[in-house]
Amino acid sequence: MVWCNYTSMKHIFGPVNSRRLGRSLGIDLLPKKICNFDCIYCEVGATTLHTCERREYVPTEDILAEIEQYCADPARLGQVDVVTVTASGEPTLHAGLGRIIRFLKERTGKPVAVLTNGTNLTRPDVVEELCQADIVIPSLDSALQESFRRLNRPAPCVDLGETIEGLVSFSHAFAGELWLEILVAKNVNDSREDIAALLRVIARMRLTRVQLNTVARPPLEKFALPVSQERLQEIAALIAAVPGVPRVDIIAHGISIFAQGEGDVAAEAAPLRQDRVDILEQIVQMLQRRPCTAADIDRIFLLGGPARIEQLLEPLVQSGRIVKRLHRDRMFYQYCGDQGSRSQKNIEKENV
Repeated sequence: MVWCNYTSMKHIFGPVNSRRLGRSLGIDLLPKKICNFDCIYCEVGATTLHTCERREYVPTEDILAEIEQYCADPARLGQVDVVTVTASGEPTLHAGLGRIIRFLKERTGKPVAVLTNGTNLTRPDVVEELCQADIVIPSLDSALQESFRRLNRPAPCVDLGETIEGLVSFSHAFAGELWLEILVAKNVNDSREDIAALLRVIARMRLTRVQLNTVARPPLEKFALPVSQERLQEIAALIAAVPGVPRVDIIAHGISIFAQGEGDVAAEAAPLRQDRVDILEQIVQMLQRRPCTAADIDRIFLLGGPARIEQLLEPLVQSGRIVKRLHRDRMFYQYCGDQGSRSQKNIEKENV
């Protein structure tokens, strides 16, 4: 077992043990939260700039400099299986995306994956840039207008019909692996009509796999609720029956992106390998990006199990820097952020 030394810079974080991608190094292109969606299930938080404008929101040179700094350590780079381009928002809004993908391919020698909501696949410049990646993971949660607006809350500049046509066209133009991700929320986009509309779109696409998800982490809105595992399995069976779909995965219901399982790296207890303060700061930086359980955190830092993680984090909880939040019978640690005025007691009582 090789311990993955988690790094958190302004734009680089990880690697994390991802069930989907292996040891994934994240590249975050945008400040929180610039997006053309304001999804009810988003774990990052509310959109602060709701826009379709594509520009250089942060200097591309700054991102490239961090990548160069990370790659200067061959041992650290050797722990990475794939580099994942993402954002605290929609990464294709960053005008330097193509240049960043090219630099990652040349400098790291690793496969590059890009996570996107798929809305900018209507743009020829974005299509050209994404065609340089090895894996593109777009999302399409609904193919019906009402459900799309309730779930994703798009900016007025987003057109669902154009987005679907962009996805279909890109799926036939892209030579790499295309993984379509669908998140299903209870009583929002889980009806027979919703699933039938999605199946019609999937039938038109050339896909490597389809990934089904539901609300598995504390969401932006309390009314964003998960569907049952049984319902996800029903939907997966319908998708698998579509001609040309080679694989359907269910990535929800307690399965963390850091979770152990077949094909994952097994976590082993390890002594504290860095100064305690440094470790805690790295954990806080990770929580700024997404809520995590004690088990999630231990799978990254290997500090001896969830109980030890809870013990280490308790002073940060008491100080109010992070909070604990109960979601679907699982306790998550969450960076306090703009929730500082809310009491820990109230947050612990939430059960969304």
